[in-house]
Amino acid sequence: MLNNTSRYTKLIKDEAKRLGFMSCGISKAEFLEEEAPRLENWLHENRNGKMGYMENYFDKRLDPTLLVDDSKSVVSLLLNYYPQNFQTENTYKVSKYAYGQDYHFVIKDKLKHLLNFIKDEIGEVGGRAFVDSAPVLDKAWAAKSGLGWIGKNSNLLSKKTGSFFFIAELIIDLELDYDTPVTDHCGSCTACIDACPTDAIYEPYKVDGSKCISYYTIELKESIPESEKGKFEDWMFGCDICQDVCPWNRFSKPHNEPLFNPHPDLLQMTKDDWEEITKETFQEIFKKSAVKRTKYDGLKRNINFLET
Repeated sequence: MLNNTSRYTKLIKDEAKRLGFMSCGISKAEFLEEEAPRLENWLHENRNGKMGYMENYFDKRLDPTLLVDDSKSVVSLLLNYYPQNFQTENTYKVSKYAYGQDYHFVIKDKLKHLLNFIKDEIGEVGGRAFVDSAPVLDKAWAAKSGLGWIGKNSNLLSKKTGSFFFIAELIIDLELDYDTPVTDHCGSCTACIDACPTDAIYEPYKVDGSKCISYYTIELKESIPESEKGKFEDWMFGCDICQDVCPWNRFSKPHNEPLFNPHPDLLQMTKDDWEEITKETFQEIFKKSAVKRTKYDGLKRNINFLET
């Protein structure tokens, strides 16, 4: 017979699966000792570029008990976003995670359901849901929870499913059974390092955020440096190069989340269509998409940068 802790753990994992999450792993809510010096050095070397927010809440990023009082467990969840169909060949490219509706809203909804389910089934459980917009080191927690290992491109990789998934978590004040990390399976492969056109992966397992195409096309609000001209390989929002070349992504399977399906026009648009895009078309295609973060003017800036 299962004890309460194991029963609660099974309940949560079963419900996560029912809600459509690809995987669920759980780890003890405690200070991230190994990550602390890494994060400190990364910030000290200005690898965050103009992403000043990365310097905020340093202590909270490393200690979940500062985010949720008396927290005991970090429940990490993966949600697949690998698409069934892709953009047409020879066009300006959008990162696959932004094909459909903004993942923050889609996942937040599922997390609320999961948290309410926990409260209904187990009782008075305190906790909070997090989807990448809060000071939580998602990949570190997912790795601790056995959902994969952090690869040389600094993405979480899974032998079964690759890396085209979102990571989210619930931090709760309930003790559960904890999973153990898996081993690293990057081996001697350097596909991601060799393929990165801006040399953002400056050494294995270390990424300079300020050199990443995703940073230039989404985070950077000023002009993209002229020195980067000709390096973007037609990526106008985000970049999937280091994931596309990763051998583990041959195991990626299409998601079954209707909200992540793209607007039909997105997949068909040619370079000419993008160069002539109007504000109205932008708002129609990206109505509920994460691409809205860059706004119409930001996307136009990126297209002009690729064009000339």
